[in-house]
Amino acid sequence: MRISELSTRSGVALATIKYYLREGLLHQGEQVAATRAEYDDSHLRRLRLIRALLEVGRLPVAAIKQVVEAVEDETLPVHQVLGTAHYALGPTVEPESGEPWDAALAQTDAIIAGQGWTITPHAPTRAELAQTLLTLRRLGMSTDVTRYAEAARRIARDDMDTIPLDAPRESAVEALVLGTVLYGRALDTLRRMAHESESAHRLGLVPEDSPAGEAPEARAAGKDQSGPTG
Repeated sequence: MRISELSTRSGVALATIKYYLREGLLHQGEQVAATRAEYDDSHLRRLRLIRALLEVGRLPVAAIKQVVEAVEDETLPVHQVLGTAHYALGPTVEPESGEPWDAALAQTDAIIAGQGWTITPHAPTRAELAQTLLTLRRLGMSTDVTRYAEAARRIARDDMDTIPLDAPRESAVEALVLGTVLYGRALDTLRRMAHESESAHRLGLVPEDSPAGEAPEARAAGKDQSGPTG
């Protein structure tokens, strides 16, 4: 297909595609004439990946380049390619110094060992969790996150079932990025919704004879919308 058709089928503006080509994010098409190149489905897959990293993952161009380079490096195993994308999605945490940081890092390693997880020592998530634990401790909050680790383990198993590991590498990375960000967002939203419901029940705002999960405010709103009867 020509670049104009690639733009139409991908939904990416022609000028943007040319920018991706210049930056090396998108591989060059097959040159069939001095001023014409042909593109194929691999370019469509790459554009979907770039859009996922840019629009959903909110990654800067430099980070997208790292992921794209990993995808193109056929010597890298799929696990390492997925790890490159996964690490790019998280924040960069600078390790601290001193006993509190060492203790937080030791607790992180204990959690990893307790769950039987295989995590590389340089994984940025290791430092990220240590920083979170350190912040909890400084605020006088509990640092026991075992229940979250156990829930995460169950969720991760289900998540991995949605990633097509035998598909083209771009497709696998795209699925990982979309799943991590969007399902992560859904998980956070559902947790906050559950907090609201649990608070209403514990504080006695939901009568025992009311429909499950329906607070008085919701019932009142429903009555207002239904209008008068009779």
